[in-house]
Amino acid sequence: MYKRLIFTILPIAVMGLIFYFSSQPYGEQDMRPSLSMYLPLDLLRPLLAPVSFTYHGEEVSLASHGIEGLVEFFIRKGAHISIFFLLMITAYGAFLVNTRWKKRTAAISALAVTVLYACVDEYHQSLTPDRTPYIGDVGLDSVGALIGLALLFAGNRRRK
Repeated sequence: MYKRLIFTILPIAVMGLIFYFSSQPYGEQDMRPSLSMYLPLDLLRPLLAPVSFTYHGEEVSLASHGIEGLVEFFIRKGAHISIFFLLMITAYGAFLVNTRWKKRTAAISALAVTVLYACVDEYHQSLTPDRTPYIGDVGLDSVGALIGLALLFAGNRRRK
């Protein structure tokens, strides 16, 4: 009884966390002042100097973002991958515990729910001041979900 409840609440809690952070304008989430205050970011400068690519139509580099902005960019994108990885895993657990589906069906359903929620999250960001939706973020979210799926399949194969 409690196991089913806990496994049901976990993905809902992750979705709530995603919704909460997507509800905040960018200015409320700006980590740059804290990063420069608490971390010796200049040590990363030689490592990050050659980094340069385009994301959402903008150059992402040390020159365009500064050291704090570039580190923050990678933290934010890593958070996308991590939180949707977590959603995938918890949704899979919820489906396994609350249905009689086979592991493969539960995994594919969890992947579908996770990617669909990534799309809903980007739409939600379009309604939030100072936030912009971007299909590339859905791609990053999906990468997190696919990593979760791969680890689930690898874990299941290892147990066999």
